[in-house]
Amino acid sequence: MESANNILLASHGTEGAQAAEQMAIELCNKGGHVHHLIVVPKRLWEGMTGDDWLNNGSTRDTFRRYLEDQLSQEVQEHQARVSEAAKAKDLNYTTEVIVGEPEECLINTSKKEVFDLLVMGSPRPKGVAGLKSRMLTDSTRSLGVPTVIVPYPDE
Repeated sequence: MESANNILLASHGTEGAQAAEQMAIELCNKGGHVHHLIVVPKRLWEGMTGDDWLNNGSTRDTFRRYLEDQLSQEVQEHQARVSEAAKAKDLNYTTEVIVGEPEECLINTSKKEVFDLLVMGSPRPKGVAGLKSRMLTDSTRSLGVPTVIVPYPDE
């Protein structure tokens, strides 16, 4: 596999995404750049913070702040892990966190600058617990950026 200078890493911290993170770091040339895209799926976020089961505005706001704090903490830990790996290889690291539809966010981010390579994890195998938030769809297959889909790690 050929190395690159400017990599777009689509990752959200799951076990499969962590395999993609490692591959992105491996494939990036020393002194290169890894731009880390983390997407919080809009439908998931709205479903968690919706008011259909919360009794009043105050309860809803308290719960939303709690979720935002939890999500922020998880994202910061995730970013720190990837940032440390990039720093160890003398890479430049930037990150972007977006609430939106994963497919749309990936397309928009891929157009912001010229990337040599897109690195992402493969879909979670059947029977492995977790949310399904697919980025690789018919629309994203034609991004015009060479793409590496890292296999889900063997258990």
